[in-house]
Amino acid sequence: MSEFTPLTYDDIDEALRPSLREALVPVLAVVVFLGVGSGYLELAPHAPLLWSIVFAGLFARYRLAYDWEGVYDAAASGLRMGLQAILILFVIYGLIATWTSAGTIPGLMYYGLDALSPTVFLPVTAVLAALVAFAIGSSWTTVGTLGVAFIGIGNGLGVSPAMTAGAIVSGAYAGDKQSPLSDTTNLAAAVTNTNLYEHINAMRTGTAIAFGLSVVAYAVLGVFAVSDSGADVAAISGPLAESYALGALVFLPLVVTFGLAIRGYPPLPSLVAGIFAGAFTTIVAQGASFTFAWDVFLNGTSPATGSELVNGLLTTGGVSGSAWTIAVVVAALALGGILERTGILATLAHHLTNAVWSPGSLVAGTGAAAMVTNAFSAQQYMSIVVPGMSLRNLYEEYGLEERDLSRAVEAAGTPTGPLFPWHAGAVYMAGVLGPAFATSWDFAAFYFFGFLSPLVLFAMALSGHGYTQNRAEADSAALADD
Repeated sequence: MSEFTPLTYDDIDEALRPSLREALVPVLAVVVFLGVGSGYLELAPHAPLLWSIVFAGLFARYRLAYDWEGVYDAAASGLRMGLQAILILFVIYGLIATWTSAGTIPGLMYYGLDALSPTVFLPVTAVLAALVAFAIGSSWTTVGTLGVAFIGIGNGLGVSPAMTAGAIVSGAYAGDKQSPLSDTTNLAAAVTNTNLYEHINAMRTGTAIAFGLSVVAYAVLGVFAVSDSGADVAAISGPLAESYALGALVFLPLVVTFGLAIRGYPPLPSLVAGIFAGAFTTIVAQGASFTFAWDVFLNGTSPATGSELVNGLLTTGGVSGSAWTIAVVVAALALGGILERTGILATLAHHLTNAVWSPGSLVAGTGAAAMVTNAFSAQQYMSIVVPGMSLRNLYEEYGLEERDLSRAVEAAGTPTGPLFPWHAGAVYMAGVLGPAFATSWDFAAFYFFGFLSPLVLFAMALSGHGYTQNRAEADSAALADD
């Protein structure tokens, strides 16, 4: 990912460079299309994204004077940038199905229901998700594996699925952001020329504040918004025990996948190994045939446990069930590629610098740029790379350290993706966490870390604690004297 070089404002041919007004036109069109299509007309995001792609392509062709080949290449660049996300989507849907048939997810649900109470469930879920994401360096893997089981446990305990999803995603992104194994953490350090551990240390205080406040909020919800009377433990644990062999062997896929991730293997090989382990466990532990185990991988599970509630929790789509989600991600990435390659995002970032008046405003403005890029590129990698590489020179002018830039782009870029329903991360989270969510907006109100991470960054920056203060003040004074 670090090999991707975004267009900067100065890189754009003057004949093709959009003005600020021109850059705002397709951006506002996207906002209108998505707002009207998804918000007012309640359409799935596919059609509004297609309208946005067509508008952005026509605007680039007839207003910015790009030829059709240039427009196509721009869309393709977004797909290349997000190829890993697309491949993970294919794999994770197959993994969820094989882990369900193997008894791994039913086993986690069964023992989780026995160990947890409704009042402590939400904060414990957030903390456990953070620990797992930190250990393996992947928020997506955490949500697609343990997260699926937590949704089932929450249902059995009578906890709102939206609250459970918010706690899962909050913990997953908080842990991922502090992990030296995380791809986004390494990417943010690489594109800003920051030492990896300096970058992690720079994020630690802000992450601890944002996640600590999130855990407190989940604890409050557990006490005041969750009732023991809503628990339906027996209605879920009974059918699980009757329908699956739940011995120690069912956790083999979990051990294989997380063991490889902890040893530093990338997400895709670790997840694929988890699929093979799931198929093996389905055959050995559950007594299924070889053909059945691999048919589940493709077509998903349709359990017959005798409980409609449990059947609904454990029904999965397999690889074939990923088509809806992947179609949204492909469309969003194509749109993001057009906006980036035609210089629209670079123009917005360039004009943002005109509003900078101090080191603190620069750090806060960088966070805002990362969020805007996240929204319109639909890709967390681009939210790090575009402002991270575009604003490096400005940080040097203000005497700020590289870690100030790396911290700003990741604190506001990585965790805010699920707040935009068309974003690759948002579509993924809503898709794998179950049918209760049409889009990520269905649980966004409880995704506290997504709101708090950038807010803490802004507050610290504008109060003088969001950057390397002494050097910044000295260099700013020197600039003022000049």
